[in-house]
Amino acid sequence: MQSEDYERKLARWIRLEEEARKIRRSEADWKFIEEQPARVKAALKYYVETGDIRTSSRMAEMSIDRFRKLLRQARIPVIV
Repeated sequence: MQSEDYERKLARWIRLEEEARKIRRSEADWKFIEEQPARVKAALKYYVETGDIRTSSRMAEMSIDRFRKLLRQARIPVIV
């Protein structure tokens, strides 16, 4: 019984993560992203795929606040 509940919750979480990824991909300004320096471009792409702002901001060597501003410029939504 607990296993079924866990599996149901896990399946739901996976579905929600995929939906968030699709939204980030479709809303992103890919032209802006591609124009960024390699490190920043990689961090933005990583964020689009994972939604992990902490790791992404570290990859870009930026504070989270500064990285959030960059996300706004790139039109990448922050989905919580």
